[in-house]
Amino acid sequence: MHFDRFLLKCGLSKLRVQRTLNFMATLQALVSGAGIAGAAAAYWLRKAGLNVTVVERAASPRPGGQTVDLRGAGRTVVERMGLLDQIRSMTVTQRGIAWVDESGRHRAEMPVEAFGGRGIVSADEILRGDLGAILYEAARTGVRYLFDDTITALEQDQDGVIVRFEKSTPRHFDLVVGADGLHSVVRRLAFGSETEALRPLGVLNSWFTIPAEIDLEDWYLMFNAPEGRVVSIRPGRLPTEQKAALSVRSEESFDRTDIDAQIDLLERRFADVGWEAPRLLQAARSAPDFYLESMGQVRLDRWSRARVVLLGDAGYCPTPLTGLGTSLALVGAYVLAGELAISLRDASPQGDDAAIRVAFARYESRMRPYVEQGQELPPGGASGYAPMSRLRIVTGWASMRWSQRWPMRLLMERIFSKADAIDLPDYEALKVAHSGA
Repeated sequence: MHFDRFLLKCGLSKLRVQRTLNFMATLQALVSGAGIAGAAAAYWLRKAGLNVTVVERAASPRPGGQTVDLRGAGRTVVERMGLLDQIRSMTVTQRGIAWVDESGRHRAEMPVEAFGGRGIVSADEILRGDLGAILYEAARTGVRYLFDDTITALEQDQDGVIVRFEKSTPRHFDLVVGADGLHSVVRRLAFGSETEALRPLGVLNSWFTIPAEIDLEDWYLMFNAPEGRVVSIRPGRLPTEQKAALSVRSEESFDRTDIDAQIDLLERRFADVGWEAPRLLQAARSAPDFYLESMGQVRLDRWSRARVVLLGDAGYCPTPLTGLGTSLALVGAYVLAGELAISLRDASPQGDDAAIRVAFARYESRMRPYVEQGQELPPGGASGYAPMSRLRIVTGWASMRWSQRWPMRLLMERIFSKADAIDLPDYEALKVAHSGA
């Protein structure tokens, strides 16, 4: 059914239908960030009938990165995008996660099958860059991209938002979506200092790609050393590469632009750590994609200010410990666009300000319970992931073994079911906008 026929069927007059179509066609949306959250938002906002521009600081879509989980309602969203088969053709082959000692002996294992493909390593895991590229290609049609640029100022009034860029000329938009990650520029400009939103966990985490020289036998291997140090290696999608990570409990600050200094920091903290740590520290120096970040959650009382709204990590980063960041971003993009499509469809041609605010409120109302569950850390939180003592490491191995047996299995199943903990609407307005585009 075409969108105009759908509106007529809803009881709108022909004149009202034409005004509504003209009104929606002129709405301009700016998405900050071209990653997973931003590309998904661009895709669905375009399906909702808006004209979409995406601004991205990087010069092109970011390749590589670690694996991300595709699970629960997030999987449902990409299925509704018609992308699930394509994504599954690029997933990473992994048998599960295994905790090893200094000799590399498996002390505990959690196979992919242990919780029906919903465990720590899910049945569908894909490199962040691969998923981003698939979403980018899906969102390219009808969407304008501004690469190698960023937002420098937002000026809101009742008619919209004047956006100033670092390189492009200022433009007026009807709404702005901040999908620009943990250190969101949009959040800082519209909501205030990062310190008010970001709650650090006291863990530094680095990711990088290394040559495939370690026999993983398709396992994601994790080694814990005292003083909260974690060494992990997992398979990559290509047979020539593997994905490595070094994590450490630390409150240290670091220069985000000085990679050599970041690796120096890790070398100091991992100097006496065995297993594959020396090899990874050496490989980090030549890695093409080394990245260091401090783990933290983003918590805000609200995700919108007038015509500016936050999505994904920018608004509600759960940290990598939950494994739900990708699901929250994909579901958030879908719900935001769906609520906008409904609210704008029902609005008068002159009522876009009220309609946008109503849509943002409905988006938050529907997403807030899902996000709050998704931000609950696994048992032990940072201490469970990066224990400080040898005793905690050994008891951690035991708890992972027992987690797959009754009665602890029941608790773990509830934890892993959080990805499905939302009644995901099947937005007819998005289907209609899609078929009528």
